[in-house]
Amino acid sequence: MGPDTSGLPGHDLVRRGLDDLARGERTVESLLVSIGASRLRRLGLVLDAPFADAERSLYDQLALEGADAAHSRYNALVRRLVSFERAAECAAR
Repeated sequence: MGPDTSGLPGHDLVRRGLDDLARGERTVESLLVSIGASRLRRLGLVLDAPFADAERSLYDQLALEGADAAHSRYNALVRRLVSFERAAECAAR
């Protein structure tokens, strides 16, 4: 995974996403880390072939799980990703 991020908010979500992505699995978590691939790489994390259509695919997958909640779930997941990225940037300083 790169630097130790175990104490950061959202670590569990990002860890699962990186693991799923490494296996080529198209999951909520792997799509989420694909969305943040550029920033995560700058933080020193290793991402194997992120999905190019991640934003739309994530929303579509969430809609399949529950159309009424897809928008709010999508936004909540992206907020968790951004929180992780910001915390990792602060920890790296």
